[in-house]
Parts: sequence; C-alpha cells; structure tokens
Amino acid sequence: MLTKRSLILASGAAALLPLAVRAQDAEVGTAARPLRVGVTSGVHAQVLEAVRDALARDNFHIRITEFADFIQPNVALAAGEIDVNTYQHLPFLEAQKQQRGYDFVPVGKTVLTVMGVFSRKHKSLADLPNGARVAIPNDPTNGGRALLLLAKAGVFKLRDGADFRATIADITENPKRIRIVELEAASIARALDDVDAAAITGNYAVPAGLNPLKDGLAVEGADSVYTVLVVVRRGDENKPWAQRLARGYADPSVKAFVEKTFGGAVIVGA
Repeated sequence: MLTKRSLILASGAAALLPLAVRAQDAEVGTAARPLRVGVTSGVHAQVLEAVRDALARDNFHIRITEFADFIQPNVALAAGEIDVNTYQHLPFLEAQKQQRGYDFVPVGKTVLTVMGVFSRKHKSLADLPNGARVAIPNDPTNGGRALLLLAKAGVFKLRDGADFRATIADITENPKRIRIVELEAASIARALDDVDAAAITGNYAVPAGLNPLKDGLAVEGADSVYTVLVVVRRGDENKPWAQRLARGYADPSVKAFVEKTFGGAVIVGA
C-alpha cells in the first residue's frame, strides 16, 4: 500500500520524466540538441567552424569537440559521446575499422589538406645528401602516404604495387641511403630543423606557417585519395542531420573561407 509520502515522490518523478524524454528525443541539430561533431584541432576545426556558422544561418546547431590526436575522435564516436567526426580520410578509416572493429561509414567529403615535403636545409629533393634524414608520420596510412609522395618525387623506389599501406620495408632502391625518421604527425613541423626534410600534411603544415603549394619540394595533386570524410556510425548515414552536415561543406561561404585562409593548401571536396 502506497503511503502519502511515496505518492508524492512518484508524482514528482512522473513530472520530471517528460522533461528528460523531451531532452533526449529533441531533434538533432536544434538548440535543445545540437549535433555533436568531433574534429582534430587546427585546419579541420577551423573549416568546421565555418560550416557551423553557415548552417547556423538556417537555424541548424552544431557543438564542436576538438581532439589532439587521431585516435580519440573514433573512440568518442564509437562510445556515442559524439554523433559524427570530420577528420579522417578513407585509408585511415579503413585501417581503423580493421584494427579496432568500428562499424563506421562515410557520408560525404570535407577537405583535402595537401601533404607536402618541406626542408629548411635544401632547395630541392635532388639536393638531399647521402644519409639524409627524412621525417614522415608514424601512423600507418599517413606514413605510407608520405612514402608514396617521396617515391613519386624520385627520392627512392618502392616495390611494384605499393599503396598507402607501404612501410619502410617496401623501399627497394635507396641509392642515397636516405634514413626515414618516423614521428607523430603533429610533431613533425616542430622537428623540421632537426632533419633534412619532412613530409607534413596540410592540417599541421599551415599552422606552422608552411604552405605546401608555395614551400613544398614535392606536393600531392588534387586527385589524392586522402580527402577527409564526414563519418558516422552505421545506421546514421541517412539521417537528415548527417546529410545536412555533409552538404554544409559545399556552402559557398565555406569555400570562400578556405580559399582566403589557406591559399590553395586546403581544397574543399577534392
């Protein structure tokens, strides 16, 4: 039998329930429930802020969470702490899915942050001396990406059929005995004075004052497979908010911002 006190408590809980349900079930992209987007700091965060501002004009709300590395945005997406992330290209996504079992799918393209090879000691890659030290990212996909770029520039040769999964073991001809130094991608620009050359992606090169198109000794073309994607958990790919975010990157104001800010070192929807 319910006492008067238990009736009061039950009635209070029932009164609170609709508020909780309304907060939980609010349409994603509203002020009550902003779309939660994860992104790495730097270029991708800057572009996402431009997308946020463009979509805000249509009353679509985004809450941005910045991460300092390449691993945590996917961890957060898998845990449901964010709804979507916008920092990884397809080779990295496929590697993460294989290694960690994520069930993620891309729903659109964002930008290509062009990778370039830079040097403060040499004016061309042909000037690299015997035994030169060249830094590349230590994550599997961007490391392979850097090796492909260096091989295309004639620094060394890779085995036939080598792709973004290439490693140092795939170098077949290295007449100058180039020494590859593998570093965390975010730290390579800071280490540029300590090596003969370094392969750096645009999202880290640009904040360091390096423009791949102007300063790079070798540069990726716009046909690169490393355009960054809008990524969601499987089942969310057709949600209106996912499609809305993906379309936001094609907004003319976003394209204008990217062109003005990055001077061609970042390409929208390549």
